[in-house]
Amino acid sequence: MDPRSGEPRALSEEVLAVAARHHQGRAHAFTKELHGQQLEFGTEPRTAMGEVAAEIERCRADAARIAAEAGVAVVALATSPLPAGPAVSEGRRYRWIREHYGLTALEQITCGCHVHVSIASDEEGVAVLDRIRPWLPVLVALSANSPFWQGRDSEYHSYRSRVWGRWPSVGPAELFGSADRYHRQVRELLATGVLQDEGMVYFDARLSRHYPTVEIRAADVCLDASTTVLVATLARALVDTAARHWREGRPPGDHGVGLLRAASWRAARSGLDGELVHPDTMRPAPAGQVVQALFRHVEDALDGNGDHDRARKALDDLLGGGNGARVQRRLLRRHGTLQAVVAECVRRTQEEVR
Repeated sequence: MDPRSGEPRALSEEVLAVAARHHQGRAHAFTKELHGQQLEFGTEPRTAMGEVAAEIERCRADAARIAAEAGVAVVALATSPLPAGPAVSEGRRYRWIREHYGLTALEQITCGCHVHVSIASDEEGVAVLDRIRPWLPVLVALSANSPFWQGRDSEYHSYRSRVWGRWPSVGPAELFGSADRYHRQVRELLATGVLQDEGMVYFDARLSRHYPTVEIRAADVCLDASTTVLVATLARALVDTAARHWREGRPPGDHGVGLLRAASWRAARSGLDGELVHPDTMRPAPAGQVVQALFRHVEDALDGNGDHDRARKALDDLLGGGNGARVQRRLLRRHGTLQAVVAECVRRTQEEVR
């Protein structure tokens, strides 16, 4: 963002050049994304959530430092509150996306949070995908951090997920039942010619192309690093719980994709401030009740991973203080302008890691 106006700036190439100078040719965590206003980073594999937290904070601090050298500020938002013009990054892949998807690609300045959790095999991974489907909207509600779009209040908590849903392969997937059926479905999608490559299979959760992991892709980028860690903690616990249920022979729920899409819409619309669709009943229930149901669902896994107390406190803090969407709207009421919202979110993004 421009540190004075709060408007997005397409300077990721300049920021990455600063990062390259700092690291003197060594690999670093930062990469470009579809639009020049975006900067992506990825953490190294970790097993302890304290280590995940430290690495996220380090990467955020590094991002703030290198961006400042390029004359801009970084902010952990899933959409820009202020209008952002299209600025598709250079590269053959991005040009193909721009040419094939038109306005969908031009407007896709959205930032998601992806969590990779290791699995023993593709068969286990698909069993996990089949069993975590109804719980992923709860992660959307917890992480929701995109209430504003092109200078207006969207009236959603996670408008990013609605914009993201314009891609042809986005959203909940059907029950696969086996790794063979999963891979066959991916091949059939690619055979349509609608997608460029397997990287564009944008299911809410999928098998990673590059790592032995399940990749959960439902969440917004979170305003606070602590929320990111909570989402990662719950994601790991969801995977561990699903894998255990598979080994015990417990079948997945047979919720149809239409029901899951409705649950995802409700999570994006309401966040933590209204009702969500309860994964057990597929009926509306207060958001707090559904979040507590998620915690109970994964509680044994949290205990086994040594994450229970930390996750309990982080969840209580989030429910009390609100997700990023609630914080942004509170800032707008207090300060009166979206420019001030961005400035406060920049401060919050950077202050947390000092």
